[in-house]
Amino acid sequence: MRVMMSIASLGSLLLFTLCSTASAQANTYPDKPVTLVVGYAPGGATDRVARLVAKALTEQIKQTFIVENKAGANSNIGAEQVARAKPDGYTVYVGSIANTINRTLYNKLNYDLVKDFTQVAMLASVPNILVVNPNLPIKSVQEYIAYAKANPNKLSCASSGSGSSIHLSCELFKSETGTTILHVPYKGSGPAVSDLVGGQVDSMFDNFPASIAQVRAGKLRVLGVTTLERVPFAPEVPTIAESGLPGFFVTSWFGVMVPVGTPQAVVDKLNTEINRALNTTEIRDAYFQAGFVMPPSPNSQAQFNTFVQAEIERWAKVVTKANIKVD
Repeated sequence: MRVMMSIASLGSLLLFTLCSTASAQANTYPDKPVTLVVGYAPGGATDRVARLVAKALTEQIKQTFIVENKAGANSNIGAEQVARAKPDGYTVYVGSIANTINRTLYNKLNYDLVKDFTQVAMLASVPNILVVNPNLPIKSVQEYIAYAKANPNKLSCASSGSGSSIHLSCELFKSETGTTILHVPYKGSGPAVSDLVGGQVDSMFDNFPASIAQVRAGKLRVLGVTTLERVPFAPEVPTIAESGLPGFFVTSWFGVMVPVGTPQAVVDKLNTEINRALNTTEIRDAYFQAGFVMPPSPNSQAQFNTFVQAEIERWAKVVTKANIKVD
């Protein structure tokens, strides 16, 4: 009886110790710089939203949040690095729609988005916009389709990487219009847009924030947006759906993930601080100017996890139907 009581007491003590440790972690986290890993080159939408949120968190928590770009393999290099990192909340991943696509797209990945990561919170979503080099004789979605059909495999479409939402937007467009357009992948939206402006490629279904400045400067021409309804920050841009392709819809998104095994108290603290940052006037104004859309409330960990699971299933069907694979 004494042994059983001792074991029970030991179990209670252990549980109390674990709870106390978790509480202490939440109270002290973060007590050193936190690295936000972005799987793309600087300049793209994922990088931009990461830097906006990192700046807000740094000012809010009074601890440094650093953005580190690990470009390559459509963000898989960065994802793998974080999946193998110490699960302590100090190395986090800024994931995106691309990671849910990659799960089916790649024959072999060195990480598993479901088994190796814990979802924390969504950061934002963005529409994609179809933009072209203004030197092309194309001023509408219908003219783009006609040009592609008249010039099979001569019209090029850049992307931030094979399997990105930018790439899949183009593939979906090709499938629905019966066109043959040459896909040109890059290691991020930034260098792709640079080449698009320079005329090395013809078009791109880019994330809105990454290209809108070039559109406003007259260096790119926008033909349509990939949402079902026009966006409030650019109401003059018609949707691709209203331009002859009813139901055409793609929305990109970004969110914070941490290695599985990260203490729940740290995950909860990150979620709370991210949502607090997103509710500041500075972030809301910056999002509106850049074309980012706020995540739906309450933006809980459970809500984001359910969303990611649904995205994995959705894009698995699209990738399989399009018969796209990357080794």
